[in-house]
Amino acid sequence: MRFSNDFLDEIRDRVPISAVIGRRVSWDRKKTNASRGDYWACCPFHGEKSPSFHCEDRKGRYHCFGCGVSGDHFRFLTDLEGLSFPEAVQQIADMAGVSMPQPDVQAERRERERTTLQDVMELATQFFQDQLQTANGARARAYLRERGLTGRTIETFRLGYAPESRNALKEHLAGKGVPKEQIEACGLVVHGPDIPVSYDRFRDRIMFPILSSRDKVIAFGGRAMSPDAMAKYLNSNETELFHKGSVLYNFSRARRALQGAGGADTIIAVEGYMDVIALHQAGVENAVAPLGTALTENQLDLMWKLTPVPVLCFDGDGAGQRAAFRAVDLALPHLKPGRSVRFAMLPDGKDPDDLVKQDGRAPFDKVLSEARPLAEMVWLRELGGGTFDTPEKRAELEARMKQVVTVIADENVRRHYQQDVRDRLNAFFQPSQGGRGERRGGFEPGNRGGRGGQSGQGRFGGRAPGPSAGGGGAISDRLARSGLVKGHQDQPALRESVLALTVVNHPQLLQDEYDEIAAIDYEHRDLQKLWSSLLTAAAGAGAGLSREILLQRLEEQGHGGVIKALDQQIRNARLWTATEIAAAEDAREGYRQALSLHKRSKALRRQRIELEREVAEATESDDAERIGQLIGALHQVQLEITRMENQEAIIDGFGVMSGRVKGAATGHSS
Repeated sequence: MRFSNDFLDEIRDRVPISAVIGRRVSWDRKKTNASRGDYWACCPFHGEKSPSFHCEDRKGRYHCFGCGVSGDHFRFLTDLEGLSFPEAVQQIADMAGVSMPQPDVQAERRERERTTLQDVMELATQFFQDQLQTANGARARAYLRERGLTGRTIETFRLGYAPESRNALKEHLAGKGVPKEQIEACGLVVHGPDIPVSYDRFRDRIMFPILSSRDKVIAFGGRAMSPDAMAKYLNSNETELFHKGSVLYNFSRARRALQGAGGADTIIAVEGYMDVIALHQAGVENAVAPLGTALTENQLDLMWKLTPVPVLCFDGDGAGQRAAFRAVDLALPHLKPGRSVRFAMLPDGKDPDDLVKQDGRAPFDKVLSEARPLAEMVWLRELGGGTFDTPEKRAELEARMKQVVTVIADENVRRHYQQDVRDRLNAFFQPSQGGRGERRGGFEPGNRGGRGGQSGQGRFGGRAPGPSAGGGGAISDRLARSGLVKGHQDQPALRESVLALTVVNHPQLLQDEYDEIAAIDYEHRDLQKLWSSLLTAAAGAGAGLSREILLQRLEEQGHGGVIKALDQQIRNARLWTATEIAAAEDAREGYRQALSLHKRSKALRRQRIELEREVAEATESDDAERIGQLIGALHQVQLEITRMENQEAIIDGFGVMSGRVKGAATGHSS
């Protein structure tokens, strides 16, 4: 039986390809990075002693650099085990826990009809290609040459020309025996009850075939040759084959660019057909484009199926900025851990074609390297060149920022965005060194700037101050000079202090979270000693342990000075959830947030150590490609560690309010 593409895609997405292959091979422990879904083994298709067989879960593909075999889940089973294709599908479906589809007579009939319509679209494509080479297509050929396209590029994208005649294509297809119902069903003619005689939809236009994910022509885009045409670009109408909002131009080629050995690592969305084609000719083969409309949820989801963080590339003019901000709103509700978008903004008045025409891909690669994360785009949009020189205006900005991130459906991602908003706002509203001053758009002279160094215009050139904007790993000079930090560089990390003092002040947590609390591994020596004494005291006191009894026993063990220092550090930071005045539920929430941060910090450091070890091994084996990959991963881990350290330093030094304050009227202050 035939299987729908949707069904095959579903079971492939549910089962990592490493799970299929891992039952037949042993992964090489040195080269494999399971956390990234990157696996190496000795090839099962030919004998070898060193692993050259590679598979990636993200791409759902395998490739052997020794014998050249490659494929997906099904190809592996059919080639290695000799299964038929239906048997391979059955095995993957069983692993995915998905039932095999029952035969559907109507669905099979529709599939046959779609196949027939695809045959008609193929005939139309060949007709347009042939017409481009005739005398009628001379102006179109000249236009394509002026745009710098080579004959090879024109052939690769199967560009063509639709003649001016109202019936050229219709008569050609009729002469091939294609019934008018099929011509109409393909959207190739304009027809209807109020149109006595149908006529060609595309006339005097350069034709761009639009392919499905399976490389079948399903629609066309046509660029008018006449400057007087009502529409410069015209797409096929919606048909059985084509649903505009669910298709990306060049999707199948871009997917192959990602799946190929040593290929691209993300998808780039640009604005139009010619942008995609010009980039491809310059060597950037992983670009796609929406079809003449704003990016849709379905199109964004298509990109996310191929890469966790696609890059959206927009023109640097006002229209490009507005399109970027619409894409921000489109993406925010659908973010998940590890899944986001980045934004690359072109220089004003330039499109990708302009950038690559003179100097090749290097200028475009530079634009991509400066792509901004989604969180920063949210920040830049909301600042929008405004002036925030009064408490009311600052409160309005804060309320607006908090409202924007509430649309994020994933709870964990939403929580981290809320923290990012707090970090940026707190850094942004700190008084400048020269006095109170006013904040204008967040881009003051002297701040780290992006492209062009614009100041306060709501453009993409400036980078707002804040812990997420910088890349440095050290505490700022201003923070280092502050009395709150000066002389206290040897105190525990703030997250460790919150964990320890919260439990000391709220020992009821020990009754509910004992196993987790006992497993906390502190880095600071004083806290290691304190924790050992605390756990001993808790074990001896049982369920009747109160704060007063616990403090007494800890002081008897010589920890009174440490607890006093912790209390001062916490009060300086105004983290009231760790103090004795916090309500139980607030203390519990603050403890859980601090524990999550602590675990994340530990995990990042372990990851950094492991990556450094792998870099050393790759250096010994002179594996340049692997070294490059590892150094890139190591850089990302270090950036995340630095970001966390900077956030902690800012909180500790300047008193960020955290958590709900209960009992604030009790007179406690910093």
